[in-house]
Amino acid sequence: MASTSTSLTLPVLPLDDEVVLPGMVVPLDLNDADVRAAVEAAQAAARSTPGKPRVLLVPRIDGTYPGTGVLGTVEQVGRLADGDPGALIRGRGRVRIGAGTTGPGAALWVEGTRIDESVPEPVPGQVAELVTEYKALATAWLRKRGAWQVVDRVQAIDDVSQLADNSGYSPFLTTEQKVELLETADPVARLKLATQQLRDHLAEQDVAETIAKDVQEGVDKQQREFLLRRQLEAVRKELRELNGEKDGEESDDYRARVEAADLPENVREAALKEVDKLERSSDQSPEGSWIRTWLDTVLELPWNERTQDAYDIQGAKAILDAEHAGLEDVKERITEYLAVRKRRNDRGLGVVGGRRGGAVLALVGPPGVGKTSLGESVAHAMGRKFVRVALGGVRDEAEIRGHRRTYVGALPGRIVRAIKEAGSMNPVVLLDEIDKVGSDFRGDPAAALLEVLDPAQNHTFRDHYLEVELDLSDVVFLATANVLEAIPEALLDRMELVRLDGYTEDEKIVIARDHLLPRQLERAGLNKDEVAIDEGALRKLAGEYTREAGVRNLERSIARLLRKVAAEHELGERKLPFTIADADLRDLIGRPHHVPESAQDPAERRTAVPGVATGLAVTGAGGDVLFVEASLADPETGAAGLTLTGQLGDVMKESAQIALSFLRSHGAEQELPVADLKDRGVHIHFPAGAVPKDGPSAGITMTTALASLLSGRLVRTDVAMTGEVSLTGRVLPIGGVKQKLLAAHRAGVTTVIIPKRNEPDLDDVPAEVLDKLDVHAVTDVRQVLELALAPATNGAAPEVPVAA
Repeated sequence: MASTSTSLTLPVLPLDDEVVLPGMVVPLDLNDADVRAAVEAAQAAARSTPGKPRVLLVPRIDGTYPGTGVLGTVEQVGRLADGDPGALIRGRGRVRIGAGTTGPGAALWVEGTRIDESVPEPVPGQVAELVTEYKALATAWLRKRGAWQVVDRVQAIDDVSQLADNSGYSPFLTTEQKVELLETADPVARLKLATQQLRDHLAEQDVAETIAKDVQEGVDKQQREFLLRRQLEAVRKELRELNGEKDGEESDDYRARVEAADLPENVREAALKEVDKLERSSDQSPEGSWIRTWLDTVLELPWNERTQDAYDIQGAKAILDAEHAGLEDVKERITEYLAVRKRRNDRGLGVVGGRRGGAVLALVGPPGVGKTSLGESVAHAMGRKFVRVALGGVRDEAEIRGHRRTYVGALPGRIVRAIKEAGSMNPVVLLDEIDKVGSDFRGDPAAALLEVLDPAQNHTFRDHYLEVELDLSDVVFLATANVLEAIPEALLDRMELVRLDGYTEDEKIVIARDHLLPRQLERAGLNKDEVAIDEGALRKLAGEYTREAGVRNLERSIARLLRKVAAEHELGERKLPFTIADADLRDLIGRPHHVPESAQDPAERRTAVPGVATGLAVTGAGGDVLFVEASLADPETGAAGLTLTGQLGDVMKESAQIALSFLRSHGAEQELPVADLKDRGVHIHFPAGAVPKDGPSAGITMTTALASLLSGRLVRTDVAMTGEVSLTGRVLPIGGVKQKLLAAHRAGVTTVIIPKRNEPDLDDVPAEVLDKLDVHAVTDVRQVLELALAPATNGAAPEVPVAA
């Protein structure tokens, strides 16, 4: 430990905001009164004592003095480099300052005590490591500054105290840090402090050098980019001059492009504002790329481009008839639209109230009836461009209205992109699968379509990306859907509904002969002179191989036939030309998949046992036949009540309860053993249990099945029925009559029972289907039983199916 000894009386030499440590040699200006008074007092005292004059060097910080000073000797008095009088003073050691005293001269004299700063020998190992670290850090710092002559002097210092005080020469130390070194009496602690200060400074210096390097690299890159852009601009200018172009015809000159473009006035103003922003922004600004992309999108839109409608009404009707068989409702609606457009155009009424005469039609029907291809035919008939927008699975509202421009990768919505793709402001836009639109946390796209499909609003449609008004009032929107109930009511209210309920068998034959067969012949690499399919084969394909509302599976079956014939020809097994007859179908594509009940063996028919009735239903794939099976439980099991299976909905379960309640209360009138319904469990099953079923229209079918079960009378094979039943036996109206009758016709049913109040719906059913069906309109379930149940067998006891 450092100890104190040796009492001294010295004149004080104050140093303003400067600190001198032992071992340091400093020149001081004698023009300073305090310095001159101290030096003169020291010289006067030295005349009576041997040795050099001595002073006490004390830092004066903001008028205050620390408790420790440095004993200094005046080495020389003379002239400084600038010619002013000065004194050279060397620091000798630390002195702890005591009380003030008197002495010669005008200086302040104090008493002090010399501090012993020696380190005991030998030097501990930790201190030696500290000395080595300090020398290494000091050497690194001196080499960075280029002070190579000082490195050897620092390496030659072995005394711990001298090495620590040597940091007093460091220019990076603050006055407070030097005072802290001065007041640290222990040499080892002082060396640790000096080492830490030097280490911190080197770390700060490394960070500063890294930042300076990065900044310099950035500046160099900007300067290089600026220079290259200037060079590129000069090269482009020279190329334009070589090509004979005037200066300023560069494609990037957005102001000239906007002014030259044929834009609406409000769009032009918005575009010029964006050009002003672009000119004020720097090339490195991300906003510049956003503005350029926005301007490119606006300039590519066909703001004032419109195709001229083909007002040849007869020609348009002929095109629709040639490209699509059937679908009379849609053809009539398009013909009406064109006729009205023609008359308005002839009378100068093209634009009324800022809106043109667009149309919004919703084509709803089962898959494969030609909804999507119909849109292209409509565009062809009208002489307009056609764009298809697939909405199936779309969940983001921005897909319709676009993204805000601030987002990375922002794009306009699908409606704007469709207009851009069409190249005109009055295309036919097909919104395909609008019932498959979903919604989640990103919004509801169906809600965003409300403005698009509203003829009263879409002339001022605003896309979030464009943020300028876009006139959609002259666009013909066609929306397609399979399930009407999946379309939101508010959206459906803005569209004109056109139902496509499926094709009759005769229509399928015409479609297959005129459209499907030529297309598949081309895809199979065959000519119409090489392979033909006669009408009997086409009819069998439509009736027994593919039972559907549309014609997709029919086209697949035709494609299979043609592939098979082509393969056999290449293998040398069949010669061409070849005509496919109905007898050849089984050999080429296998057995039929849908044999009508009437064509089956009577013992194999589903209605060959009591308790089974044939109903009619509507699914997303069109109309279909639906079988209902009923059975009674063994009375010995004691299981009473009603059991329903077949994945039924609540409405259908209630219909079953109503049917059972009617028979319990009115079954005696029909001479039915209603006691069995009270004592035995009743089980009603709808086959195809994996398919969900719901709705009230199977009410009379379940009543008929239960009546057949109780009476033992079979339900007629050729009879199918649909209708809701009430507790009093009334037959109430239902929906989907056309689809259900088409399904009955496809299934080979000849007699159909419908509610009396649905009789007007028969006007929508094709005449060729009605000619082949015996339709009975009834008001009471008793009429249904009379028509549907076969006569009882001659005195035979009824065979009632019993559930296991």
